[in-house]
Amino acid sequence: MTVIKSEFSLALNQVAVERGISADDVISSIEQSIVAAYKKEYSKDEEEEVKVTVNKDTGEAKIFKDDKDITPPGFGRIAAQTAKQVILQKIREAEKKTVASHYMSQIGTLVKGRIIRYDGYNASVDIGKAEAVLPKEEMMSNYKYQVNDNLIVYLKEIVNDKFDNPKIVVSHSHPKLIEELFKREVPEIVSGAIEIKKIVREPGERAKIAVTSTQSGVDPVGACVGQKGVRVQTVIDELGGAEKIDIIQWNKDNKLFLIAALSPAKITSVEIDEAGKRAKVTVEEKEAPLAIGRGGINVNLASRLTGFEIDIVQIKSEEATITPEATPEKKVEEEKPKA
Repeated sequence: MTVIKSEFSLALNQVAVERGISADDVISSIEQSIVAAYKKEYSKDEEEEVKVTVNKDTGEAKIFKDDKDITPPGFGRIAAQTAKQVILQKIREAEKKTVASHYMSQIGTLVKGRIIRYDGYNASVDIGKAEAVLPKEEMMSNYKYQVNDNLIVYLKEIVNDKFDNPKIVVSHSHPKLIEELFKREVPEIVSGAIEIKKIVREPGERAKIAVTSTQSGVDPVGACVGQKGVRVQTVIDELGGAEKIDIIQWNKDNKLFLIAALSPAKITSVEIDEAGKRAKVTVEEKEAPLAIGRGGINVNLASRLTGFEIDIVQIKSEEATITPEATPEKKVEEEKPKA
């Protein structure tokens, strides 16, 4: 029984030479597949021990049991088809690995993509030469993903799936997505005149970015905001238009940094416990909603940005009364102003 020589040799050569795959590896895979095909079509005993040999020069395939040739008549067609399928599979695997290798150098950068499939949980994104996966945990919770949507995403990592095939994972919620978008819009960041110290996000809702200047005369906040807010607005638009971004001046003085981090609220006073990494922040009652934010988002982001657990304390100009906690995450109290 012989697989057509010219077709076999051409396909094997294509895999081994053009795709950089070992010819012995391909032959081994073909032999295993032919065993499976034989047992499916001809063997009544799935546990039957048989051996297949495929001559990589001629394509001749034979089946042996106890060193006896038991190749069924007419099995050549099945063997040839099996060999062809294995070779095509090897080609596809090699192409995937080549593409993954191409994108390996782009990990940590932005890529443009288009959603080609979405099952309500994960999305498949066409990023040009490959298809990437946008998992549920890398999505914005309030973003409506739809097929044919164009997105700018962050290339997070390349991992192997359960079949050992490379999988490109992209993110729409990673803080680095915002950092890379700002690098596109703010030349001073790329030149090093402005340094991004830290970014925290509640994807799709709000983000805070702490920046500082490494050169005198450069306003880091103003440069990131841009004239008439055009730079920061461009970043917001790329994120779908709903995520608010607070650009904050980083300060080595923790009190000043905390005050800036809680913007847009006006802060009355700050008491810091450096050892316990806690801060007691006093605000007037009218400023408390701004300091806390809807659902506690502003104070929580400020806490993550500064590294301090923040307790918001409200005060009235007259008699102080204790108010209910504004959020389950942050303690909110009221007290009389100190004399």
